[in-house]
Amino acid sequence: MRVIPLRAVPSQTLSVLLGRQNCQINVYQKSTGLFLDLAVYNKVIVRTVRCLDRLRIVRTAYQGFSGDLAFADLHGYDDPTYSGLGDRFQLLYLEDGES
Repeated sequence: MRVIPLRAVPSQTLSVLLGRQNCQINVYQKSTGLFLDLAVYNKVIVRTVRCLDRLRIVRTAYQGFSGDLAFADLHGYDDPTYSGLGDRFQLLYLEDGES
């Protein structure tokens, strides 16, 4: 498991190497919650996925992404909001086989 560093801002984009995959991650707050887009080598894997506490984001191997992403609330069981990113709410990369 690896923590992907995020900042407490309403919208951010980062490039990160995850499991030997060049990934672009967009995390952004909307009025209905926090959302994430993921692309690998500029190919969209998931788009506009609502981020919920401890719920995997990609979920299916056929999407072309090795592993998965999930947010975790370190102080409870709330769904993430941008104001707690990097502190209370952490984005995790889970390699294949990790729970």
